[in-house]
Parts: sequence; structure tokens; C-alpha cells
Amino acid sequence: MRLRSLGFGVLWFGAYNVALNTAEQTIDAGTTAMIVGIGPILIALGGALFLGEGRQKWLGIGAGVAFVGVVLIGVGSGGIGFGDGSGLLWALLAAVTYAAGVLLQKPTLRRLPNAQVTFLGAAIGMVACLPFAGDLVREVQAAPPVAIAGAVYLGAIPTALAYSTWAYALSRMPAGQLGVTTYIVPPLAIVAGLIVFAEVPAPLAIVGGVVCLVGVALSRVKPRVPVEAESMAE
Repeated sequence: MRLRSLGFGVLWFGAYNVALNTAEQTIDAGTTAMIVGIGPILIALGGALFLGEGRQKWLGIGAGVAFVGVVLIGVGSGGIGFGDGSGLLWALLAAVTYAAGVLLQKPTLRRLPNAQVTFLGAAIGMVACLPFAGDLVREVQAAPPVAIAGAVYLGAIPTALAYSTWAYALSRMPAGQLGVTTYIVPPLAIVAGLIVFAEVPAPLAIVGGVVCLVGVALSRVKPRVPVEAESMAE
């Protein structure tokens, strides 16, 4: 369990965030989101192979459909570009470390409370990122107060809340199903951009958002149990 906790903290709280932020400094956010969108598919596959969640046909279909929706959003937003290729590799690394971290977190949640697991992951991730402490000190000294306040807000509110609620949900449902559920995020981002910033999305992006929601809905479909099997169970 200690090794799982260590791996979860290093991979998700440490490597994933470093890789994601490095990717977004090289390629646009839409492309990054599209590539990192592979993560839930990897989680579904890993859940079947390593966590005994079984191979669920509709989960795989839903994940594939939702990923197509993410691609449509990226294309519709006009933000698909791979730069010199290094950003692509960093985004792929982010997807892999994200999936691996979740697959290690799930067994840990069977032994420890979700709040404790989240705290341990954050503490381990902080230690893993200590090599960047010198850069942090120098950049904080040069950064404007607004940027510092924004960074503190992102860590204290959205990030802490997201990781805490994720652990709570992961402790109560299969990793594969929860991973595919995150495909709801791109459509929500489109709606939030429209409401908060009056950003009117491109028609193809709207179609992509609908496809994401359809994919998530398909992933929740349960296979029909034959009447004979139901009778035997009774």
C-alpha cells in the first residue's frame, strides 16, 4: 500500500501536473486537452486489466464516442497544433501519468479514507516537485500580485476541491466509469465560457460537446441480463 501511495502521489500530483503545464507552454490548450483526453480511455483499459473491473462493452463505446467529441471541440475551436512535437510528447506523458496515478489511487482508497489519501498524494507530490523550488522563489519575486493571487486561488480552491471530490467519487465507483465521466468537463467549459466571458463557441465545438455528453451517457448503459440468468439468480 505504501508503494501505491508513493506512486500515486509522484505520478498524479507530481509528474502529471509538471507534464501538463509544460505541454501547455508549448502547444495550445485545445490540443493539450485533446491529447490528455486519452487518459480516461487508459483508465478504463487499466481498470479492466489490473483492478478486476471487467471488460465492459458500453464503457469502451462511450469512451470512444466521448473522445471523438473532445477532438471535435479542439478542431472547432481552431486550436489544434502540435508545434515542434515536444508539446505532444509532454501531453502524452500527462495522459499516461494521470491514468497510472488513478489506477494506483483506487486500491489505496480501499484501505484508507479518501481525505487521507488526497492529503498523502498532495504531500508526496510536493516533495517530488522540490527540485523546482528555486525557480518558484525567483518567479514569485518577479510575479505581479494578481498572478500570485491567481496561483494561490487555483491551488486552494479548484485543485483542492477537484482532487477531494474525485477521491470521494473514486472510492464509491469503478475507476473506468469515473474516468469516462470526466468527458463532461469540455461541454461544461464551453457553457462556462459562454456565460462568464460571452465566448460564443464554434458550431463544431457545440457538436463536439453534445457528442461528449452522448459518450458519457453510453458509458453508463448496463448490459441486459438474459431472462434465464435472472431466473437462475432468483
